Amino acid sequence: MGGLVVVGVDGSASGLAAVEEAAREARWRGATLRVVHAFIWDRMHVPLGPPSYGPPGGGLRNAAARLLAEAVERAAATAPEVEVVSAVVSGEPLTVLGTESRGAELVVVGSRGMGGFVGLLVGSTAVHLAAHGRCPVLVVRERSHSGGPVLVGVDGSPASEAAVDFAFAEAALRGTGVLALHAYTPWNAPLPPPQDPSMPYANPPGALTEAEERLLAEALAGRRATYPGVPVEHEVVRADTRKALIEASGSAQILVVGARGRGGFKGLLLGSVSQAMLHHADCPVAVVRKSGAGV
Repeated sequence: MGGLVVVGVDGSASGLAAVEEAAREARWRGATLRVVHAFIWDRMHVPLGPPSYGPPGGGLRNAAARLLAEAVERAAATAPEVEVVSAVVSGEPLTVLGTESRGAELVVVGSRGMGGFVGLLVGSTAVHLAAHGRCPVLVVRERSHSGGPVLVGVDGSPASEAAVDFAFAEAALRGTGVLALHAYTPWNAPLPPPQDPSMPYANPPGALTEAEERLLAEALAGRRATYPGVPVEHEVVRADTRKALIEASGSAQILVVGARGRGGFKGLLLGSVSQAMLHHADCPVAVVRKSGAGV
């Protein structure tokens, strides 16, 4: 407790939804909420103050102060007991929020900002932070769910292990349960070793399913003891991981995924599953990198 939750704001509807979610996260964690607006205009060599022919409250700098004040007011209305600090920070959003993530336990952003293309489901800032942030990144759409479990995608990778830890901690904070979902197909699951070494490709029926169920059980081992008050459901499905998680996200408060799963290319910072969740999940998405991962 006593940490820092950072939220980036730009005046967009999803940015204000992110402020509300960040305020709740700060309340649950007993953390301070830091509301940040990245101000790029002082590097563009354009006038920042009010024009001589316009109202005294005009100009880019005053506009930034107003949107920051609106965000702080929204945070205070959502969680009055949370300490809120704010700052206009010079720089472009990707760099500013990446730097802010170094001292935070969670960074929250809207899925699409003011500069996004019409119809784009998630913007470049959210994707970049999910890949490069130094702490978990929570991406929020304009709509969110108040009920349901914390859904976590599990595949046995190091990032998935970190995601499971985050999901259980988040469920404890929210007073809800965890739904741990592992989806596999014969194409993305390693074959278990054959029981008969003389027949290297022979496995009894159901061996692959049993191996994947064992993977999920091992990934959850110990968490029930650490979080005895968190109800846990687990599900192993033979299906495309992206489709399974998107479908399950419709009844979840939040979806937690690792930044890169066991099937990702080495060196890739953000895998195809986590990217698909950012674009298509029906609830806020938290992307968690493995412990110690940095850029």
